[in-house]
Amino acid sequence: MVEKARWYVVHTYSGYENKVKANLEKTIENRGLHHLIHDIQIPLEDVVETKNDKTRVVQRKRFPGYVLVKMIMTDESWYVVRNTRGVTGFVGPGSKPVPLTDEEVEAMGIVEPVQLIDVEVGENVRITSGALESFIAQIQEINYEKKKIKALVNMFGRETPVELDFNQIEKI
Repeated sequence: MVEKARWYVVHTYSGYENKVKANLEKTIENRGLHHLIHDIQIPLEDVVETKNDKTRVVQRKRFPGYVLVKMIMTDESWYVVRNTRGVTGFVGPGSKPVPLTDEEVEAMGIVEPVQLIDVEVGENVRITSGALESFIAQIQEINYEKKKIKALVNMFGRETPVELDFNQIEKI
């Protein structure tokens, strides 16, 4: 059974939300944990502020001191998030974080961009970024939840399997 990624609330030092997000993203990139930690968000809201007779709209954090992380909870992903600089812990009893319900996620205004891709299995696509840029790949599998495809690239006369993000390919 493939476990579904869920949203968890992570408590941070106040004012460290953006640093925690940046540090986590860097760790995910360095350790190749995209398959475990899918998304990190800091919910913002527009607030009308009046200062010196000037009115302007500014974005404020809806929950200062908290960052939302969409992840598959494993010992490794828990350890990585928990030991990120600026994180004080997960919200939940003890060491077992509790995922948000779908209703809570919706109420918090977390918007997950639905990225549709106009390609099908068996189709050829051009790789637009990364080490294999400008290579042609044949799609073997499309994963809409992770926004990735598995494809075969012909390198040195051999078919080599690769995994690519939707934003790394374009239809030919």
